[in-house]
Amino acid sequence: MSETMSTNEGKKRPPLNGRRALPSNNSNDEENEVPEMEAFGLLPRGFNPKDYLRVVDIHMFKEPHEINKQQHHTDKYYSPKLIVRRGQPFQIQIDFNRPYKPETDQFWLEYLIGRYPQQNKGTYIPILVGNVLKPGEWGAKITHKENNSIRLSIMSSATCIVGKFRLYVAVWTPFGILRTHRNSATDTYILFNPWCQQDAVYLDDEKEREEYVLNDVGIVFHGNINDIKLRSWSYGQFEENILDACLFLMDKAELELSGRGNPIKICRVASAVINSKDDNGVIAGSWDNAYTYGVAPSAWTGSVDILLEYYSSKQPVRYGQCWVFAGVFNTFLRCLGIPARLVTNYSSAHDTNANLRLDFFLDHEGKLDTRITKDSVWNYHCWNEAWMTRPDLPVGFGGWQVVDGTPQETSDGMYRCGPASVQAIKHGHVCYQFDAPFVYAEVNSDIVYSRREKNGTQVIEKIDTTHVGQLIVTKEVGGDGMMEITEEYKFQEGSEEERLALETAVMYGIKKQSAQETTYQPQTDVDMDFQVQKAVLGSDFKVTITFRNKSHNSYTATTYLSGNIVFYTGVTKNEFKKHSFSAKLEPSSSNSFDVVIKSSEYLSDLLDQASFHFFVTARINETGKILATQKATVLEIPALRIKTQGEMVGGKEMSVTVEFTNPLKQTLENVTLRLEGPGVLRTMKKEFRQIPANSTLIWELKFIPKQPGLRKLIASLNCNALRHVYGELNVQIQKP
Repeated sequence: MSETMSTNEGKKRPPLNGRRALPSNNSNDEENEVPEMEAFGLLPRGFNPKDYLRVVDIHMFKEPHEINKQQHHTDKYYSPKLIVRRGQPFQIQIDFNRPYKPETDQFWLEYLIGRYPQQNKGTYIPILVGNVLKPGEWGAKITHKENNSIRLSIMSSATCIVGKFRLYVAVWTPFGILRTHRNSATDTYILFNPWCQQDAVYLDDEKEREEYVLNDVGIVFHGNINDIKLRSWSYGQFEENILDACLFLMDKAELELSGRGNPIKICRVASAVINSKDDNGVIAGSWDNAYTYGVAPSAWTGSVDILLEYYSSKQPVRYGQCWVFAGVFNTFLRCLGIPARLVTNYSSAHDTNANLRLDFFLDHEGKLDTRITKDSVWNYHCWNEAWMTRPDLPVGFGGWQVVDGTPQETSDGMYRCGPASVQAIKHGHVCYQFDAPFVYAEVNSDIVYSRREKNGTQVIEKIDTTHVGQLIVTKEVGGDGMMEITEEYKFQEGSEEERLALETAVMYGIKKQSAQETTYQPQTDVDMDFQVQKAVLGSDFKVTITFRNKSHNSYTATTYLSGNIVFYTGVTKNEFKKHSFSAKLEPSSSNSFDVVIKSSEYLSDLLDQASFHFFVTARINETGKILATQKATVLEIPALRIKTQGEMVGGKEMSVTVEFTNPLKQTLENVTLRLEGPGVLRTMKKEFRQIPANSTLIWELKFIPKQPGLRKLIASLNCNALRHVYGELNVQIQKP
């Protein structure tokens, strides 16, 4: 018998290598066999385990209304198991077969995680029962004794591993140790604790904890700097199986269990595993407007569907763009208990060679040369901030850290970004890990327009130091409004501190090419700007170009307007409008010129964010000087209307309708509608073959809301001709 045992054991174990005594322990899912009877030697013939203290039952007090989940702010998790936060006591009750006698009986608790538990790695935790609980250290004390039962208060370490632990109770007998058998009902999830001062993620403001840890819906700000748009996103961090899916992401990233108490390590590996590049992670990105065999990024209304699909299929979910990566990352962080928020940076630089300078090359006529212009300005870019201390950096760099799951550039050989201290970015201390130079460039780069003369020399026509990182925002605490956080990232444009921060960043090795290497005389006597009229998708609108001639000379300006349909990343798909005209500029006066853009010119090529980029260049014929300016603009996309009928009571059927009127002069085909609401209903989908021009679609559906309280319904509509159509509604679900 013992022979066969050992050979089986050999098959299960991965081969050892010469470098480690034990294989790496990086799966929370795997378990080891724990003996129920661990004999000290040969057992005497008359030994009967029933003669000793024996555990009959263990009560975990794990219902949402019971003490543990209430005190640990985990009552919203849709899970039958005990979920607690580290560094804070929780209660369990043990029933023995007879009254417990402390003089003669000896028992202890064992918490285990992973396949190879070891005490020095924090993966095997034996806890003896004592008289006092030390804050932030493992321990247990008896708080109550009655008949055969004892009530224990257990304290976990404020730095312990975050994950799912297995619990055993061990009893000492003279001949060996008796243990309870494996019982998954006593499994205990331990999470980060922003309410505990010794935890690395401690956040001292209760309103902020409610927002950044406990709020399961949020707002994504998109559009562009001149036309900010917003939509709701369902994080759903408490929904069924989401906690297990988030723990699986750390297994997938092969993060050693012993490193899972450290929020810095968790954020770093998660920023790589959220995208599918180089590790088959959660979401496959697609920015080319072709989303065959997948869901268009704009169709998702939240993170739950994505995480659950990945958890079951183990294959990347198609498709995402920056707000999808950021939305899922936010769910992951909040679910584990790390305070997190989704941030939008308007006019975000994607600086391919990290020289703090985005180069836009014009040809000799002043048109943008797309062949050699590699850098781009994203209309907006979303990333996340996670709150934690940074003991690996000098004092003062803790607090909000940038983490970004969107694959843009590699960091240490993988597509990941962060955590980078927001404070370090503001002050230019970009030498501090991780990826601070890249984030610094996203919010601080200059745009340099240069033109190649016929003889090959480069002439710098304009340097725009204020276009990039103009506005950085997040959702306000406790409301749906926008909170500007630009000054968390940078000092006032043009201030002394801003220059100093830039010089610091340059000193720490950010390459900043100076403009001195080429001739540059800024144009001073004529200013040019343009405005784009706000317009609804499907209508005509105009672009107004204004010249202000400050000199006493008359000029003529050969003006060129180029209208491009762009991805929100600033990459051009095609030019749909070319328009040249000659403008007469009178001395000391302003002149305006209108260019009309017809819907027929842009509709056939429109991309999913209805984004245009206008580029206007003008040459002053008398002086040869060139003026150049660019702006992005977004069309108004009509919204979905959501309405409810009748009463809304938890556990009772209610009815909702979603309505949409097609604004285009064409029929919409193969339209998908989605509706979800965390705590109210799981995502519902419906397909419509056609919606004729100007006609209205109505979708009615019935469902039973689970949880009372103020909840949010979020809907999206998606088809090839029209994307980014959203609607939302706050609903108050009454208690039954």
